[in-house]
Amino acid sequence: MNARKAEIGILCWEAGQVPRGLVQLESLVGNSTNPESYSFPVRFCRVKGANIHTILENPSREVLQTMIAEAKAMVADGVRAITTSCGFNAIFQEELAEAVDVPVFTSSLLQVPFVQKIVGRESEVAILTAKAAALKPEHLAAAGITRTDNLHVHGLEGCPQWSKIFTSPDEDMDLEAVRREIVGVALEALEARPRTRAFVLECTDLPPFAEEIRRKTGLPVFDFITLVNSVYSSL
Repeated sequence: MNARKAEIGILCWEAGQVPRGLVQLESLVGNSTNPESYSFPVRFCRVKGANIHTILENPSREVLQTMIAEAKAMVADGVRAITTSCGFNAIFQEELAEAVDVPVFTSSLLQVPFVQKIVGRESEVAILTAKAAALKPEHLAAAGITRTDNLHVHGLEGCPQWSKIFTSPDEDMDLEAVRREIVGVALEALEARPRTRAFVLECTDLPPFAEEIRRKTGLPVFDFITLVNSVYSSL
């Protein structure tokens, strides 16, 4: 974003492999792949083979090895921490963290244990995710989540505009309709589970909508941006 050397490297999906709707979302400040989302320099690395199928739907060990190689290259070039542009990379947290000698934080889901502690045992935490059916117990465990009885997961795949990512990846999305869908799912989650005391947004395309969720629910919202800002402040 400027002439200063990047402190944080971001492993992203391969160029040309991003659904059209997600490319639209990248234009919004707060999105993980928009340089304007950061008050500090970051370095984006497009990972060959990384896409919705090899990361979100069917995690690929081959792509993981490519990610490790790219992470090592960025660290060798002076990057001081590594993250990724998809929360489903939580499944690779341990392998990536073991591969390099700098902090690695693959997913906003890493914040869930912290959030569970600060809201108390009798309270609940809502996770909003790009696709609930794809978010497996293995992802949660890899993010260090050991307690799940006070978690409830809400996917966006049932939303007509958002679902184009999966069903019609070459079509544009109506971004205003997407905003309404995302905020609507959050409000429905709170209505269904009134003991909810915080939200965690798994998907790195959701932070542009976090402030409206905070405002309309009155609850704290943790996302990729809250995580990356926290890690950066520690460097």
